This record gives sequence, C-alpha cells and structure tokens, in this order.
Amino acid sequence: MIFWEALGSVLIGLAVSYGALRWLPARLGRFGSRTLALGTGPVAALFGALLAHSVLGPGHFAGTLAAALVLSVALLSLLLRPAAGPSGPPRRSATA
Repeated sequence: MIFWEALGSVLIGLAVSYGALRWLPARLGRFGSRTLALGTGPVAALFGALLAHSVLGPGHFAGTLAAALVLSVALLSLLLRPAAGPSGPPRRSATA
C-alpha cells in the first residue's frame, strides 16, 4: 500500500508542477527554472506523503494524498518571484 501512496504522491506533484507551468504561461519567468519547478513538485509531494503517513499511520490513503497535494502546492508557491512593476524589476535602495 505504501508503494501506491508514493506513486500517487509523485504523480500528484508532477501534475501540480506541470499545471502551474501551463496555467501561468505569461509568468514562466517568475519561476526560477522550469526544471526546478518540475522537480520541486514531486519531491515536495513525496515528502508530504511521507510526513502524513508517519503522522496518520497506515490506512489513510486519501489523507496522505491530500497532504502531498498541500505540501506540493505550498512549496511551488515559494518558487514564484514577485511580479515586475511597470518600471521594470524591483530595485534595491542604496541604504539597504
């Protein structure tokens, strides 16, 4: 059963990362790298499934996959860069 949880979580992570890159095509540059985004999703989902399986125990397949989805989305959102304003990318001040 743990094999199916791991496989399901990796597939969820791939779907989330691919969906994020497809859903935000104009903001593709907002991700650091396409391969980084495609790699972060499955790894984060697998870690989320492992964490949920450790906390919930065996027999909670839906809860494990839900935790994998949540952690994958959360870590992919951390890869987004702030949007550039009308005057270009944000600038640092000389005093900072």
